[in-house]
Amino acid sequence: MDEITTRARLKSRKSALWNERSSWITHWREISDNLMPRSGRFFVSDRNRGQKKHNNIYDSTAGKALNTLTSGLMAGMTSPARPWFRLAVPDPNLMKLGPVKTWLDDTTTLMRDIFARSNTYRALHSMYRELGGFGTGASLILDDFDDVIRLHPLTAGEYAIATNDKGTVDTLYREFDVTVGNLVREFGFVGENLTPKRKPKDKRDGVSMTVKNLHEAGTLDAWVTIMHVIEPREDRDQKMNDNRNMAYRSTYFELSATDDTALRDGGFKSFRALVPRWDVVGGDIYGNSPAMEALGDIKQLQHQQLRKSEVIDYQTKPPLQLPMSMKNSESDLLPGGNSYYDPTMPNGGIRTAFNVELRLDFLLQDIQDVRMRIRENFFADLFMMIANDQRSNITAREIAERHEEKLLMLGPVLERLHNEMLAPLIDITFDRVIEAGILPPPPPEMQGMELQVEFVSMLAQAQRAIGTSSIDRLIGTIGSIAQMKPEVLDKLDHDQIVDKYADMLGVDPDLILADDKVAIIRQGRADQQAQAQRAAMMPQAVESAKTLSEMPADPEGTALSNLTRQFTQL
Repeated sequence: MDEITTRARLKSRKSALWNERSSWITHWREISDNLMPRSGRFFVSDRNRGQKKHNNIYDSTAGKALNTLTSGLMAGMTSPARPWFRLAVPDPNLMKLGPVKTWLDDTTTLMRDIFARSNTYRALHSMYRELGGFGTGASLILDDFDDVIRLHPLTAGEYAIATNDKGTVDTLYREFDVTVGNLVREFGFVGENLTPKRKPKDKRDGVSMTVKNLHEAGTLDAWVTIMHVIEPREDRDQKMNDNRNMAYRSTYFELSATDDTALRDGGFKSFRALVPRWDVVGGDIYGNSPAMEALGDIKQLQHQQLRKSEVIDYQTKPPLQLPMSMKNSESDLLPGGNSYYDPTMPNGGIRTAFNVELRLDFLLQDIQDVRMRIRENFFADLFMMIANDQRSNITAREIAERHEEKLLMLGPVLERLHNEMLAPLIDITFDRVIEAGILPPPPPEMQGMELQVEFVSMLAQAQRAIGTSSIDRLIGTIGSIAQMKPEVLDKLDHDQIVDKYADMLGVDPDLILADDKVAIIRQGRADQQAQAQRAAMMPQAVESAKTLSEMPADPEGTALSNLTRQFTQL
Protein backbone atom coordinates (compact mmCIF):
# COMPACT_ATOMS: atom_id res chain seq x y z
CA MET A 1 0.00 0.00 0.00
CA ASP A 2 1.63 3.28 -1.10
CA GLU A 3 2.08 6.29 1.16
CA ILE A 4 -0.61 8.52 -0.31
CA THR A 5 -3.22 5.76 0.03
CA THR A 6 -2.19 5.08 3.63
CA ARG A 7 -2.36 8.76 4.58
CA ALA A 8 -5.75 9.19 2.95
CA ARG A 9 -7.09 6.09 4.69
CA LEU A 10 -5.85 7.25 8.10
CA LYS A 11 -7.42 10.69 7.68
CA SER A 12 -10.65 9.09 6.56
CA ARG A 13 -10.77 6.80 9.58
CA LYS A 14 -9.90 9.70 11.84
CA SER A 15 -13.01 11.53 10.59
CA ALA A 16 -15.13 8.43 11.21
CA LEU A 17 -13.79 8.01 14.77
CA TRP A 18 -14.33 11.70 15.54
CA ASN A 19 -17.91 11.42 14.26
CA GLU A 20 -18.50 8.28 16.39
CA ARG A 21 -17.17 10.10 19.44
CA SER A 22 -19.22 13.27 18.88
CA SER A 23 -22.22 12.05 20.90
CA TRP A 24 -20.02 11.89 24.02
CA ILE A 25 -18.48 15.35 23.64
CA THR A 26 -21.49 17.28 24.95
CA HIS A 27 -21.62 15.15 28.09
CA TRP A 28 -17.87 15.47 28.66
CA ARG A 29 -18.00 19.26 28.22
CA GLU A 30 -20.77 19.50 30.82
CA ILE A 31 -18.71 17.44 33.26
CA SER A 32 -15.69 19.61 32.54
CA ASP A 33 -17.64 22.83 33.12
CA ASN A 34 -19.20 21.69 36.42
CA LEU A 35 -16.49 19.49 37.93
CA MET A 36 -13.02 19.62 36.37
CA PRO A 37 -12.62 22.75 34.23
CA ARG A 38 -8.90 22.19 33.64
CA SER A 39 -9.47 18.76 32.11
CA GLY A 40 -10.76 18.03 28.64
CA ARG A 41 -9.46 19.34 25.30
CA PHE A 42 -12.41 19.74 22.98
CA PHE A 43 -10.58 21.91 20.48
CA VAL A 44 -6.96 21.56 19.45
CA SER A 45 -6.42 25.19 20.41
CA ASP A 46 -7.52 24.52 24.02
CA ARG A 47 -3.94 23.70 25.08
CA ASN A 48 -2.17 25.94 27.56
CA ARG A 49 -5.06 28.32 28.19
CA GLY A 50 -4.79 30.11 31.53
CA GLN A 51 -8.08 32.02 31.62
CA LYS A 52 -10.49 31.47 34.50
CA LYS A 53 -12.60 28.37 33.91
CA HIS A 54 -14.33 27.80 37.26
CA ASN A 55 -17.24 30.18 36.66
CA ASN A 56 -19.90 27.47 37.07
CA ILE A 57 -18.59 26.15 40.37
CA TYR A 58 -19.99 27.70 43.57
CA ASP A 59 -19.49 24.62 45.77
CA SER A 60 -16.32 22.50 45.63
CA THR A 61 -17.83 19.35 47.22
CA ALA A 62 -17.81 17.37 43.97
CA GLY A 63 -14.23 18.33 43.16
CA LYS A 64 -13.05 17.30 46.61
CA ALA A 65 -14.96 14.01 46.33
CA LEU A 66 -13.28 13.33 42.97
CA ASN A 67 -9.89 14.09 44.52
CA THR A 68 -10.67 11.63 47.32
CA LEU A 69 -11.59 8.95 44.79
CA THR A 70 -8.44 9.64 42.78
CA SER A 71 -6.16 9.53 45.82
CA GLY A 72 -7.94 6.48 47.21
CA LEU A 73 -7.46 4.51 43.99
CA MET A 74 -3.85 5.65 43.73
CA ALA A 75 -3.00 4.66 47.29
CA GLY A 76 -5.13 1.54 47.26
CA MET A 77 -4.16 0.09 43.87
CA THR A 78 -0.75 1.46 42.84
CA SER A 79 0.89 3.02 45.86
CA PRO A 80 4.54 3.94 45.17
CA ALA A 81 5.28 3.31 48.86
CA ARG A 82 4.45 -0.41 48.96
CA PRO A 83 4.38 -3.44 46.62
CA TRP A 84 1.19 -3.63 44.57
CA PHE A 85 2.04 -6.52 42.23
CA ARG A 86 4.33 -9.50 42.03
CA LEU A 87 5.34 -11.91 39.29
CA ALA A 88 4.56 -15.60 39.65
CA VAL A 89 4.40 -18.84 37.66
CA PRO A 90 1.32 -21.04 37.29
CA ASP A 91 3.03 -24.09 38.85
CA PRO A 92 2.84 -23.74 42.67
CA ASN A 93 5.56 -26.36 43.14
CA LEU A 94 7.92 -24.35 40.95
CA MET A 95 7.22 -21.27 43.06
CA LYS A 96 8.71 -23.06 46.06
CA LEU A 97 12.16 -23.40 44.46
CA GLY A 98 14.73 -20.95 45.80
CA PRO A 99 16.25 -19.81 42.45
CA VAL A 100 12.78 -19.26 40.96
CA LYS A 101 11.59 -17.20 43.93
CA THR A 102 14.77 -15.14 43.87
CA TRP A 103 14.50 -14.39 40.13
CA LEU A 104 10.83 -13.44 40.41
CA ASP A 105 11.53 -11.13 43.36
CA ASP A 106 14.50 -9.50 41.58
CA THR A 107 12.51 -8.93 38.39
CA THR A 108 9.55 -7.50 40.30
CA THR A 109 11.85 -5.13 42.17
CA LEU A 110 13.48 -4.04 38.90
CA MET A 111 10.12 -3.18 37.35
CA ARG A 112 9.00 -1.29 40.45
CA ASP A 113 12.22 0.74 40.26
CA ILE A 114 11.44 1.58 36.62
CA PHE A 115 7.96 2.76 37.57
CA ALA A 116 9.39 4.90 40.38
CA ARG A 117 12.16 6.40 38.22
CA SER A 118 9.89 7.25 35.28
CA ASN A 119 6.69 9.30 35.33
CA THR A 120 4.47 6.22 35.71
CA TYR A 121 2.86 7.14 39.02
CA ARG A 122 2.12 10.72 37.94
CA ALA A 123 0.47 9.38 34.80
CA LEU A 124 -1.56 6.81 36.75
CA HIS A 125 -2.85 9.55 39.05
CA SER A 126 -3.98 11.55 36.02
CA MET A 127 -5.71 8.48 34.56
CA TYR A 128 -7.59 7.77 37.80
CA ARG A 129 -8.90 11.33 37.72
CA GLU A 130 -10.00 10.97 34.09
CA LEU A 131 -11.75 7.71 34.94
CA GLY A 132 -13.69 9.24 37.81
CA GLY A 133 -14.68 12.25 35.72
CA PHE A 134 -15.10 11.13 32.11
CA GLY A 135 -15.27 7.33 32.51
CA THR A 136 -12.34 6.68 30.15
CA GLY A 137 -8.63 7.24 30.71
CA ALA A 138 -5.81 7.01 28.20
CA SER A 139 -2.04 7.10 28.24
CA LEU A 140 0.60 6.18 25.70
CA ILE A 141 3.61 4.08 26.73
CA LEU A 142 6.61 4.96 24.58
CA ASP A 143 10.23 3.91 24.73
CA ASP A 144 12.59 6.13 26.68
CA PHE A 145 16.37 6.03 26.42
CA ASP A 146 16.94 7.10 30.03
CA ASP A 147 13.97 5.66 31.96
CA VAL A 148 13.09 2.61 29.79
CA ILE A 149 9.45 3.76 29.47
CA ARG A 150 7.71 7.13 29.39
CA LEU A 151 3.95 7.56 29.79
CA HIS A 152 2.04 10.33 28.01
CA PRO A 153 -1.36 10.79 29.70
CA LEU A 154 -4.18 12.15 27.55
CA THR A 155 -7.40 13.91 28.44
CA ALA A 156 -10.91 13.57 27.07
CA GLY A 157 -11.48 15.21 23.70
CA GLU A 158 -7.97 14.94 22.28
CA TYR A 159 -8.21 11.29 21.26
CA ALA A 160 -10.64 8.72 19.85
CA ILE A 161 -10.59 4.93 20.30
CA ALA A 162 -12.03 1.79 18.73
CA THR A 163 -12.41 -1.78 19.95
CA ASN A 164 -11.97 -5.18 18.33
CA ASP A 165 -14.48 -8.03 18.17
CA LYS A 166 -13.71 -8.94 21.80
CA GLY A 167 -14.54 -5.47 23.08
CA THR A 168 -10.87 -4.71 23.79
CA VAL A 169 -9.50 -1.30 22.85
CA ASP A 170 -6.92 -1.79 20.08
CA THR A 171 -7.00 1.56 18.22
CA LEU A 172 -6.18 5.10 19.32
CA TYR A 173 -6.12 8.25 17.16
CA ARG A 174 -5.02 11.48 18.78
CA GLU A 175 -4.69 15.04 17.57
CA PHE A 176 -2.38 17.44 19.39
CA ASP A 177 -0.24 20.53 18.96
CA VAL A 178 3.57 20.61 19.09
CA THR A 179 5.85 23.63 18.89
CA VAL A 180 8.08 23.99 15.87
CA GLY A 181 11.20 23.63 18.01
CA ASN A 182 10.09 20.37 19.62
CA LEU A 183 8.81 19.01 16.31
CA VAL A 184 12.14 19.52 14.57
CA ARG A 185 14.03 18.20 17.59
CA GLU A 186 11.97 14.99 17.53
CA PHE A 187 11.58 14.33 13.80
CA GLY A 188 14.30 16.40 12.12
CA PHE A 189 14.55 17.62 8.54
CA VAL A 190 14.33 15.51 5.43
CA GLY A 191 17.56 13.61 4.93
CA GLU A 192 19.01 14.60 8.31
CA ASN A 193 19.32 12.48 11.45
CA LEU A 194 18.70 14.75 14.42
CA THR A 195 17.42 12.02 16.73
CA PRO A 196 20.11 9.33 17.22
CA LYS A 197 18.10 7.63 19.98
CA ARG A 198 15.43 6.57 17.50
CA LYS A 199 15.71 3.09 16.06
CA PRO A 200 17.08 3.33 12.50
CA LYS A 201 14.46 0.93 11.12
CA ASP A 202 11.73 3.52 11.70
CA LYS A 203 10.87 5.23 8.43
CA ARG A 204 11.15 9.02 8.78
CA ASP A 205 10.55 11.62 6.10
CA GLY A 206 11.04 14.63 8.36
CA VAL A 207 9.02 17.79 8.91
CA SER A 208 7.28 19.64 6.11
CA MET A 209 8.84 22.55 4.25
CA THR A 210 6.52 24.95 6.07
CA VAL A 211 7.83 23.83 9.46
CA LYS A 212 11.39 23.94 8.18
CA ASN A 213 10.94 27.55 7.06
CA LEU A 214 9.46 28.50 10.43
CA HIS A 215 12.40 26.88 12.19
CA GLU A 216 14.95 28.66 10.04
CA ALA A 217 13.17 31.96 10.71
CA GLY A 218 13.49 31.38 14.47
CA THR A 219 9.75 30.92 15.06
CA LEU A 220 10.32 28.01 17.42
CA ASP A 221 7.20 28.48 19.56
CA ALA A 222 4.62 28.40 16.79
CA TRP A 223 2.17 25.51 17.11
CA VAL A 224 1.79 22.73 14.56
CA THR A 225 -1.09 20.21 14.66
CA ILE A 226 0.05 16.58 14.58
CA MET A 227 -1.90 13.37 14.22
CA HIS A 228 -0.69 10.13 15.81
CA VAL A 229 -2.23 6.76 14.96
CA ILE A 230 -1.83 3.47 16.84
CA GLU A 231 -3.86 0.63 15.32
CA PRO A 232 -3.48 -2.95 14.08
CA ARG A 233 -1.47 -3.00 10.88
CA GLU A 234 -3.38 -4.86 8.21
CA ASP A 235 -0.87 -4.43 5.39
CA ARG A 236 2.17 -5.96 7.08
CA ASP A 237 4.42 -8.78 5.96
CA GLN A 238 4.49 -11.24 8.86
CA LYS A 239 7.76 -12.71 7.60
CA MET A 240 9.51 -9.38 8.18
CA ASN A 241 10.58 -8.23 11.66
CA ASP A 242 11.14 -4.51 11.12
CA ASN A 243 9.03 -1.79 12.70
CA ARG A 244 6.96 -1.22 9.57
CA ASN A 245 5.76 -4.81 9.75
CA MET A 246 4.95 -5.01 13.44
CA ALA A 247 1.50 -6.04 14.66
CA TYR A 248 0.57 -2.41 15.42
CA ARG A 249 1.16 0.70 13.37
CA SER A 250 2.52 3.89 14.97
CA THR A 251 2.35 6.71 12.43
CA TYR A 252 2.84 10.47 12.88
CA PHE A 253 2.05 13.11 10.27
CA GLU A 254 1.21 16.79 10.03
CA LEU A 255 -2.45 17.43 9.36
CA SER A 256 -1.80 20.65 7.42
CA ALA A 257 1.09 19.36 5.30
CA THR A 258 0.52 19.55 1.55
CA ASP A 259 2.69 16.54 0.72
CA ASP A 260 1.90 12.91 1.44
CA THR A 261 4.85 11.98 3.63
CA ALA A 262 4.75 10.87 7.26
CA LEU A 263 6.83 12.28 10.07
CA ARG A 264 7.45 8.72 11.20
CA ASP A 265 5.95 5.38 10.23
CA GLY A 266 6.95 2.77 12.82
CA GLY A 267 5.29 0.07 14.83
CA PHE A 268 4.98 -1.94 18.03
CA LYS A 269 4.65 -5.61 18.85
CA SER A 270 1.71 -4.88 21.15
CA PHE A 271 -0.83 -2.09 21.65
CA ARG A 272 1.18 0.63 23.35
CA ALA A 273 -1.66 2.52 24.99
CA LEU A 274 -3.46 2.05 28.27
CA VAL A 275 -7.18 2.79 27.83
CA PRO A 276 -9.07 1.71 30.97
CA ARG A 277 -12.79 2.39 31.32
CA TRP A 278 -14.74 2.73 34.55
CA ASP A 279 -17.77 0.81 33.34
CA VAL A 280 -18.99 -0.20 29.89
CA VAL A 281 -22.61 -0.92 28.95
CA GLY A 282 -23.34 -3.28 26.08
CA GLY A 283 -21.34 -2.48 22.98
CA ASP A 284 -20.31 1.02 24.05
CA ILE A 285 -16.74 2.02 23.29
CA TYR A 286 -16.33 4.77 25.89
CA GLY A 287 -16.98 4.27 29.58
CA ASN A 288 -19.46 5.60 32.12
CA SER A 289 -18.20 7.38 35.22
CA PRO A 290 -19.24 8.34 38.77
CA ALA A 291 -19.34 11.97 37.60
CA MET A 292 -21.96 11.09 34.97
CA GLU A 293 -24.19 9.58 37.64
CA ALA A 294 -23.62 12.50 40.01
CA LEU A 295 -23.92 15.27 37.40
CA GLY A 296 -27.54 16.06 38.29
CA ASP A 297 -26.68 16.37 41.97
CA ILE A 298 -23.62 18.48 41.13
CA LYS A 299 -25.66 20.95 39.08
CA GLN A 300 -28.39 21.01 41.74
CA LEU A 301 -25.80 21.82 44.41
CA GLN A 302 -24.42 24.73 42.37
CA HIS A 303 -27.96 26.03 41.85
CA GLN A 304 -28.77 25.76 45.55
CA GLN A 305 -25.61 27.57 46.57
CA LEU A 306 -26.40 30.37 44.12
CA ARG A 307 -29.93 30.73 45.46
CA LYS A 308 -28.69 30.62 49.06
CA SER A 309 -26.33 33.49 48.32
CA GLU A 310 -29.17 35.47 46.74
CA VAL A 311 -31.35 34.94 49.82
CA ILE A 312 -28.54 36.13 52.08
CA ASP A 313 -28.03 39.18 49.86
CA TYR A 314 -31.76 39.98 49.98
CA GLN A 315 -31.72 39.81 53.77
CA THR A 316 -28.48 41.70 54.32
CA LYS A 317 -28.84 44.22 51.51
CA PRO A 318 -32.50 44.35 50.44
CA PRO A 319 -33.87 46.52 47.63
CA LEU A 320 -35.15 49.89 48.95
CA GLN A 321 -38.03 52.25 48.25
CA LEU A 322 -37.19 55.99 48.38
CA PRO A 323 -39.48 59.05 48.32
CA MET A 324 -39.73 60.80 44.96
CA SER A 325 -38.34 63.92 46.62
CA MET A 326 -35.03 62.12 47.06
CA LYS A 327 -34.75 61.20 43.36
CA ASN A 328 -32.10 63.79 42.58
CA SER A 329 -30.65 64.22 46.06
CA GLU A 330 -27.62 62.67 47.59
CA SER A 331 -28.15 59.38 49.46
CA ASP A 332 -25.58 57.42 51.35
CA LEU A 333 -26.99 53.99 52.14
CA LEU A 334 -23.82 52.58 53.64
CA PRO A 335 -23.56 52.04 57.43
CA GLY A 336 -23.30 55.46 59.11
CA GLY A 337 -24.39 57.31 55.97
CA ASN A 338 -26.87 60.20 55.79
CA SER A 339 -29.98 60.48 53.60
CA TYR A 340 -32.51 63.30 53.38
CA TYR A 341 -36.28 62.88 52.94
CA ASP A 342 -39.53 64.79 53.45
CA PRO A 343 -41.16 63.70 56.75
CA THR A 344 -44.52 65.25 55.69
CA MET A 345 -44.95 62.59 53.04
CA PRO A 346 -46.98 59.46 54.04
CA ASN A 347 -44.52 56.89 55.14
CA GLY A 348 -41.92 59.27 53.82
CA GLY A 349 -38.93 57.34 55.15
CA ILE A 350 -36.68 54.88 53.37
CA ARG A 351 -38.00 51.33 53.54
CA THR A 352 -37.45 47.94 51.94
CA ALA A 353 -39.34 47.22 48.73
CA PHE A 354 -40.51 43.85 50.10
CA ASN A 355 -39.65 41.61 53.00
CA VAL A 356 -37.56 38.51 52.36
CA GLU A 357 -37.73 36.18 55.32
CA LEU A 358 -36.79 32.80 53.91
CA ARG A 359 -35.74 30.01 56.29
CA LEU A 360 -32.25 28.98 55.32
CA ASP A 361 -32.27 25.96 57.63
CA PHE A 362 -34.43 23.95 55.20
CA LEU A 363 -32.17 24.88 52.31
CA LEU A 364 -29.05 24.01 54.29
CA GLN A 365 -30.50 20.60 55.20
CA ASP A 366 -31.19 19.85 51.55
CA ILE A 367 -27.69 21.02 50.60
CA GLN A 368 -26.22 18.57 53.10
CA ASP A 369 -28.34 15.77 51.61
CA VAL A 370 -27.11 16.59 48.09
CA ARG A 371 -23.52 16.73 49.27
CA MET A 372 -23.87 13.29 50.85
CA ARG A 373 -25.20 11.83 47.59
CA ILE A 374 -22.29 13.30 45.66
CA ARG A 375 -19.73 11.87 48.09
CA GLU A 376 -21.38 8.45 47.89
CA ASN A 377 -21.29 8.53 44.09
CA PHE A 378 -17.53 9.09 44.20
CA PHE A 379 -17.02 6.47 46.96
CA ALA A 380 -15.59 9.16 49.23
CA ASP A 381 -17.46 7.58 52.14
CA LEU A 382 -15.55 4.34 51.49
CA PHE A 383 -12.09 5.85 51.35
CA MET A 384 -12.76 8.20 54.27
CA MET A 385 -14.77 5.71 56.31
CA ILE A 386 -12.41 5.48 59.27
CA ALA A 387 -11.49 9.17 59.30
CA ASN A 388 -15.14 10.26 59.30
CA ASP A 389 -16.24 7.87 62.07
CA GLN A 390 -16.08 9.83 65.31
CA ARG A 391 -17.17 6.96 67.58
CA SER A 392 -14.69 5.67 70.13
CA ASN A 393 -16.19 2.21 70.58
CA ILE A 394 -16.02 0.99 66.97
CA THR A 395 -14.66 -2.54 66.72
CA ALA A 396 -12.28 -4.09 64.22
CA ARG A 397 -15.02 -6.56 63.27
CA GLU A 398 -17.40 -3.74 62.41
CA ILE A 399 -14.74 -2.01 60.32
CA ALA A 400 -14.06 -5.23 58.41
CA GLU A 401 -17.76 -5.79 57.71
CA ARG A 402 -18.23 -2.23 56.48
CA HIS A 403 -15.18 -2.60 54.24
CA GLU A 404 -16.65 -5.80 52.86
CA GLU A 405 -19.97 -4.14 52.11
CA LYS A 406 -18.41 -1.19 50.27
CA LEU A 407 -15.81 -3.20 48.39
CA LEU A 408 -18.51 -5.44 46.96
CA MET A 409 -19.77 -2.32 45.15
CA LEU A 410 -16.29 -1.31 43.96
CA GLY A 411 -15.17 -4.84 43.06
CA PRO A 412 -16.17 -4.89 39.35
CA VAL A 413 -14.35 -1.60 38.77
CA LEU A 414 -11.18 -2.94 40.36
CA GLU A 415 -11.28 -6.05 38.17
CA ARG A 416 -11.69 -3.93 35.03
CA LEU A 417 -8.81 -1.65 36.00
CA HIS A 418 -6.61 -4.68 36.66
CA ASN A 419 -7.39 -6.09 33.22
CA GLU A 420 -7.41 -2.90 31.14
CA MET A 421 -4.73 -0.79 32.80
CA LEU A 422 -2.38 -2.46 35.27
CA ALA A 423 -1.85 -5.85 33.60
CA PRO A 424 -1.02 -4.26 30.18
CA LEU A 425 1.30 -1.78 31.92
CA ILE A 426 3.25 -4.62 33.52
CA ASP A 427 3.33 -6.67 30.31
CA ILE A 428 4.62 -3.77 28.21
CA THR A 429 7.23 -2.85 30.82
CA PHE A 430 8.43 -6.46 30.99
CA ASP A 431 8.85 -6.50 27.20
CA ARG A 432 10.81 -3.24 27.37
CA VAL A 433 13.06 -4.68 30.09
CA ILE A 434 13.87 -7.59 27.76
CA GLU A 435 14.51 -5.24 24.80
CA ALA A 436 16.78 -3.04 26.94
CA GLY A 437 18.84 -6.09 27.96
CA ILE A 438 18.55 -5.45 31.69
CA LEU A 439 16.54 -8.55 32.64
CA PRO A 440 18.45 -10.91 34.97
CA PRO A 441 19.00 -14.38 33.42
CA PRO A 442 16.21 -16.73 34.51
CA PRO A 443 17.04 -20.08 36.17
CA PRO A 444 16.91 -23.23 34.02
CA GLU A 445 13.74 -24.40 35.75
CA MET A 446 11.82 -21.49 34.18
CA GLN A 447 12.72 -22.15 30.54
CA GLY A 448 9.53 -22.01 28.47
CA MET A 449 7.41 -21.16 31.51
CA GLU A 450 4.80 -18.39 31.19
CA LEU A 451 4.62 -15.70 33.85
CA GLN A 452 1.50 -14.40 35.53
CA VAL A 453 0.81 -11.24 37.52
CA GLU A 454 -0.63 -11.26 41.04
CA PHE A 455 -1.95 -7.98 42.41
CA VAL A 456 -1.20 -7.46 46.10
CA SER A 457 -2.27 -3.85 46.58
CA MET A 458 -4.37 -2.88 49.58
CA LEU A 459 -7.61 -2.88 47.61
CA ALA A 460 -6.76 -6.16 45.88
CA GLN A 461 -5.99 -7.77 49.22
CA ALA A 462 -9.16 -6.33 50.71
CA GLN A 463 -11.15 -7.89 47.87
CA ARG A 464 -9.55 -11.28 48.47
CA ALA A 465 -9.86 -10.96 52.23
CA ILE A 466 -13.65 -10.81 51.94
CA GLY A 467 -13.59 -14.61 51.78
CA THR A 468 -11.90 -14.86 55.18
CA SER A 469 -15.15 -13.97 56.94
CA SER A 470 -16.70 -17.29 55.84
CA ILE A 471 -13.65 -19.17 57.15
CA ASP A 472 -13.88 -17.26 60.43
CA ARG A 473 -17.54 -18.20 60.81
CA LEU A 474 -16.80 -21.85 59.97
CA ILE A 475 -14.00 -22.10 62.53
CA GLY A 476 -16.10 -20.33 65.16
CA THR A 477 -19.04 -22.67 64.61
CA ILE A 478 -16.89 -25.81 64.68
CA GLY A 479 -15.12 -24.53 67.80
CA SER A 480 -18.47 -24.27 69.56
CA ILE A 481 -19.46 -27.78 68.50
CA ALA A 482 -16.03 -29.17 69.51
CA GLN A 483 -16.69 -28.27 73.13
CA MET A 484 -19.42 -30.90 73.14
CA LYS A 485 -18.03 -33.27 70.49
CA PRO A 486 -14.23 -32.88 70.06
CA GLU A 487 -14.02 -35.41 67.21
CA VAL A 488 -15.69 -32.87 64.90
CA LEU A 489 -12.24 -31.24 64.56
CA ASP A 490 -11.24 -34.19 62.41
CA LYS A 491 -13.36 -32.67 59.62
CA LEU A 492 -10.91 -29.74 59.24
CA ASP A 493 -7.77 -29.79 57.08
CA HIS A 494 -5.75 -27.42 59.21
CA ASP A 495 -2.85 -27.08 56.75
CA GLN A 496 -5.18 -26.11 53.91
CA ILE A 497 -6.94 -23.57 56.12
CA VAL A 498 -3.61 -21.84 56.87
CA ASP A 499 -2.58 -21.81 53.18
CA LYS A 500 -5.93 -20.51 51.92
CA TYR A 501 -6.24 -17.91 54.67
CA ALA A 502 -2.74 -16.57 54.04
CA ASP A 503 -3.43 -16.37 50.30
CA MET A 504 -6.67 -14.44 50.87
CA LEU A 505 -4.86 -11.96 53.12
CA GLY A 506 -2.02 -11.53 50.63
CA VAL A 507 0.60 -12.71 53.08
CA ASP A 508 4.13 -12.92 51.66
CA PRO A 509 4.67 -16.57 50.58
CA ASP A 510 8.08 -16.53 52.28
CA LEU A 511 6.29 -16.43 55.63
CA ILE A 512 4.42 -19.72 55.02
CA LEU A 513 6.49 -22.91 54.92
CA ALA A 514 6.08 -25.27 51.98
CA ASP A 515 4.52 -28.70 52.53
CA ASP A 516 7.83 -30.57 52.12
CA LYS A 517 9.52 -28.44 54.79
CA VAL A 518 6.54 -28.90 57.10
CA ALA A 519 6.80 -32.69 56.58
CA ILE A 520 10.50 -32.63 57.56
CA ILE A 521 9.76 -30.59 60.70
CA ARG A 522 6.93 -32.92 61.72
CA GLN A 523 9.03 -36.02 61.09
CA GLY A 524 11.77 -34.59 63.27
CA ARG A 525 9.26 -33.79 65.99
CA ALA A 526 7.83 -37.33 65.78
CA ASP A 527 11.33 -38.81 66.05
CA GLN A 528 12.04 -36.67 69.11
CA GLN A 529 8.77 -37.72 70.72
CA ALA A 530 9.47 -41.41 70.00
CA GLN A 531 12.97 -41.07 71.45
CA ALA A 532 11.58 -39.35 74.54
CA GLN A 533 8.97 -42.08 74.92
CA ARG A 534 11.66 -44.78 74.73
CA ALA A 535 13.75 -42.91 77.25
CA ALA A 536 10.74 -42.65 79.56
CA MET A 537 10.07 -46.40 79.27
CA MET A 538 13.70 -47.41 79.93
CA PRO A 539 13.53 -47.21 83.80
CA GLN A 540 10.40 -49.35 83.78
CA ALA A 541 12.10 -51.97 81.58
CA VAL A 542 15.17 -52.01 83.83
CA GLU A 543 12.98 -52.42 86.92
CA SER A 544 11.07 -55.27 85.28
CA ALA A 545 14.29 -57.03 84.35
CA LYS A 546 15.57 -56.63 87.89
CA THR A 547 12.38 -58.12 89.30
CA LEU A 548 12.58 -61.09 86.96
CA SER A 549 16.21 -61.68 87.85
CA GLU A 550 15.34 -61.90 91.54
CA MET A 551 12.28 -64.15 91.22
CA PRO A 552 12.96 -67.89 91.98
CA ALA A 553 11.77 -70.19 89.19
CA ASP A 554 13.34 -73.67 89.61
CA PRO A 555 16.43 -75.11 91.16
CA GLU A 556 18.42 -74.51 88.00
CA GLY A 557 18.08 -70.73 87.92
CA THR A 558 15.98 -67.58 88.22
CA ALA A 559 12.90 -66.71 86.23
CA LEU A 560 14.93 -64.36 84.03
CA SER A 561 17.49 -67.06 83.23
CA ASN A 562 14.73 -69.55 82.41
CA LEU A 563 13.07 -66.99 80.08
CA THR A 564 16.36 -66.24 78.39
CA ARG A 565 17.03 -69.95 77.91
CA GLN A 566 13.66 -70.41 76.19
CA PHE A 567 14.46 -67.70 73.61
CA THR A 568 17.93 -69.09 72.92
CA GLN A 569 16.49 -72.58 72.28
CA LEU A 570 14.07 -71.32 69.64
